[in-house]
Amino acid sequence: MRFVIVTGMSGAGKSTALKILEDAGYFCVDNLPILLIPKFIEMLEIPDTQISKAALGIDIRSGQALEDFARQLEWIDSQKIAYEILFLDAQDDVLVKRYKETRRQHPLGRDGNIGGGIAKEREQITFLKKKATYILDTSKMLTRELKAELDQIFVEGKEFRNLFVTIMSFGFKYGLPQDADLVFDVRFLPNPFYVEELKEKTGNDPEVQEYVLNSERAAEFVEKLHDLIDFLLPNYILEGKNQLVIAVGCTGGKHRSVTMANELYRFVKQNESYGVRIEHRDIMKK
Repeated sequence: MRFVIVTGMSGAGKSTALKILEDAGYFCVDNLPILLIPKFIEMLEIPDTQISKAALGIDIRSGQALEDFARQLEWIDSQKIAYEILFLDAQDDVLVKRYKETRRQHPLGRDGNIGGGIAKEREQITFLKKKATYILDTSKMLTRELKAELDQIFVEGKEFRNLFVTIMSFGFKYGLPQDADLVFDVRFLPNPFYVEELKEKTGNDPEVQEYVLNSERAAEFVEKLHDLIDFLLPNYILEGKNQLVIAVGCTGGKHRSVTMANELYRFVKQNESYGVRIEHRDIMKK
């Protein structure tokens, strides 16, 4: 029996995660009253039951009973019942935006104060995040990217190291990405903008990629960048970081930064321990 507790911040994607797990063959129950959890587990352990995978959704909607959940987890541990906790998180500004877009009220912000409700929720579910087996920050995830991550963990059984990497190209003339953790300036590389036949192309085109990468400076930079990323990612994980944004910038965000971001994406993607996505922020700007 594989038993997964799905929890986290309201608006971070718990309902979506449960639907994904249900499609993957998990028996899913959302927002079960806390006091019924022992009965639910007893049902799962009935001999000859056809349920081999189950997921239980728990969140702030449980209200005051959420305080009892810590004791329920202690009981589950005492019974030697194996379980995993999937904690879905997102940045506060992303959660606020999602609530405003859906016009929903936050469970703890019924006076309309979404930010205050999020702060209260974070405080109340801190104990769950500390006990989490997996922490997924969905701030920049599309639904298909969340599905890919969950499939790796709960279907394919691959090792998960709690880090999702976003690699972003950008143009310095449009400003630095506000959420970038690491910024690399590649304006020292050959610029295709000044080559007539390459000017209107982008770093997604093979001709531009060849022009940018076909130099000793580029080759040396790529080698040093790979070495740095190989060193940093495991250490970020040790520090508990679960979301990393690596920004690669050139002047306009169309040629050099796109080329190097694509190259870095291919490199990180080789390691299946990390989730990774790529975003070209300014590629369509003039």
